[in-house]
Amino acid sequence: MDFLKVSSKSSPASVAGAIAGMVKDGVPVNMQCVGAGAVNQAVKALAIARGFLIPTGVDISCAPTFSDIDIAGEKRTAIRFAVYVHRLTPQSTSADAVDNGEVVA
Repeated sequence: MDFLKVSSKSSPASVAGAIAGMVKDGVPVNMQCVGAGAVNQAVKALAIARGFLIPTGVDISCAPTFSDIDIAGEKRTAIRFAVYVHRLTPQSTSADAVDNGEVVA
């Protein structure tokens, strides 16, 4: 499985663009981060990507997990984010269900 590797120096806007592009292309999105700074940039990128995607009728969410990885012979703990895609459907409103902006039972 391939991962978008996010570092503390990654640009959140660039990572968000990559996420949005992969989602639009139907490619599964998984990110891997090592360190608090990298996790911070990844979370910012996810928020920005949501802003890109919601107007197109797509929303995303994520599930973080821990993973033990090897970097240059050294054991490190990474946080991986699996990104889930949700297609948004417009809600229909009927005249008897809505009265002056309030939902009527």
